[in-house]
Amino acid sequence: MKAVRLATPLFAVLLVAAVWQLAVSVFKVPAYVLPSPSQTWSALGDDWTNIRSLAAQTLYESAIGFLVGAGIGFALAVAMAHVKIAHRVLYPILIATQAVPIVAIAAPLVIILGYGLAPKLVIVGLIVFFPVVVNVLDGLSGIDAGMVNLARSMGAGPVKIFLLIRLPATLSPLFSALKLGAAYAVTGAVIGEWTASITPGLGKDLLLKNSRLDTAGVYADVLLLTAIGIGGFLLMTILERVATPWRTRSTARRWFRR
Repeated sequence: MKAVRLATPLFAVLLVAAVWQLAVSVFKVPAYVLPSPSQTWSALGDDWTNIRSLAAQTLYESAIGFLVGAGIGFALAVAMAHVKIAHRVLYPILIATQAVPIVAIAAPLVIILGYGLAPKLVIVGLIVFFPVVVNVLDGLSGIDAGMVNLARSMGAGPVKIFLLIRLPATLSPLFSALKLGAAYAVTGAVIGEWTASITPGLGKDLLLKNSRLDTAGVYADVLLLTAIGIGGFLLMTILERVATPWRTRSTARRWFRR
């Protein structure tokens, strides 16, 4: 059964590639419009030495921005849940920040932070930040007050209540936000490279190859960016299964009980 679950996504990817190849062959689509999967794969292999370093840079930007955005978002959500005045003051501001397009934010970020890594991290962090804040707040607001009162009557202090009751209640909504954030972090890194950076990355490489009409190279970069986003999503899924064992098992694993 587990083998079937693992094979299903692989089959779906192969099916998409087969349909892609068939469409290119049957409709005789020119390579400069839509290269075949084999041409895209060849372009990826031919330029792998260069693409590898660019992908590492984009992955670094995505990962650091993701960690910064998720960390600040989680801390702010916890603070807002405990300090009601902070929630009433900051929540409308957070909503207003999401109404501003990320691309529009890039221009003032360059003025304030200059060209380099910092504006890209801010852009990625902003993309990840808001979903984490909203989901963690929802998780904290849904805690049963009776459970908290029971823990207090048994002598549990604020720290123990947070670790044993509040934190577990936030994990499921938190990981829902983290999975989305991990997938969208790559988008933020590419936007940052397009609008607020002079350092190389896959985003810059996309623009360069597009200007050269290197369509196969463009698709190769897109394929690699997609793989990075999917990889981040899968990593968060694995961490979710480890951090929330009660969702898949009725009893804790032996190592966890110890």
